[in-house]
Amino acid sequence: MGMGEHYGIRGDFRLHDARFRSLAPPNAFVEKLYTGARWAEGPVYFPGGDFLLFSDIPNNRMLRWVPDGAGPGCVLEFRKPSNFTNGNTRDGQGRLLSCEHGTRSVSRTGHDGRRTVLASSFEGKKLNSPNDLVAGPDGAVWFSDPTYGILSDYEGYAAEPEYGGRYVFRIDPASGRVEAVVTDFVQPNGLAFSPDGKRLYIADSGASHDAEGPRHIRSFQVSDGRLQGGEVFATVDAGIPDGLRVDVLGNVWTSAGDGVHCFTPQGELLGKILIPEPVANLEFGGPRGNRLFITATTSLYSCYLAIAGAGFHALLPG
Repeated sequence: MGMGEHYGIRGDFRLHDARFRSLAPPNAFVEKLYTGARWAEGPVYFPGGDFLLFSDIPNNRMLRWVPDGAGPGCVLEFRKPSNFTNGNTRDGQGRLLSCEHGTRSVSRTGHDGRRTVLASSFEGKKLNSPNDLVAGPDGAVWFSDPTYGILSDYEGYAAEPEYGGRYVFRIDPASGRVEAVVTDFVQPNGLAFSPDGKRLYIADSGASHDAEGPRHIRSFQVSDGRLQGGEVFATVDAGIPDGLRVDVLGNVWTSAGDGVHCFTPQGELLGKILIPEPVANLEFGGPRGNRLFITATTSLYSCYLAIAGAGFHALLPG
């Protein structure tokens, strides 16, 4: 089989490097679990309950997917209105963390269902529209703050930016202080830590509204709550990078216009999972952490891989 050729029983995978075969076996395939969203985003898997939450931003709701044996599973409404929630993740205690366009804030939902605002302003001025977030090994919450949610009334409420930038922030776990850690992005988007927590990958999706804008992922070294470096790690060749995740070997799986792209820790393209709709985000889940859930425009897709997402070794038995 030549480089760039399709394989898999439904032709859902494109091989760019032979090493991709060990991550996405030839008998793997993509299945559609749900359709009916306007812009599906922010998938987050909860191992304790074996369910997935994801956002449908323009419809101002969050949905919950649960498996039902051999079928595609069942999707029910989880929260409406959702404050136009975009990205979601879990914190170290298994609580839901969310980026809300409607309130221009980052919130936490406790196990008792109570909502707590973790961040809504920077230096006395409103945030733009928090987009995606990740919890660090030390309990800090890192989030991106582009302007997508205030550009129109489609995914939030049209408004003017207040602090004048599009930054990446860190919420200190002890003091709750909101600190700008990167200030030179055009439109910062998805975030993901390397397995050891020493590297933070951040997507810049500036090409979404400017054809000459960035469509790449940058890599930063993390030390004592500070970031260093920021060199371009990888550039997608279709659409823009939005959300991303990292597997246990440190490979980076990112959303793109034609599906999901997989890069080595050195930024080499290994292969793609082809999806018929532009992909917004993805999440590792399932009982063994090797099921990739993919939110793509109107639909939720998934496929099984031969590798688990980073962090699942600490959540699963044995």
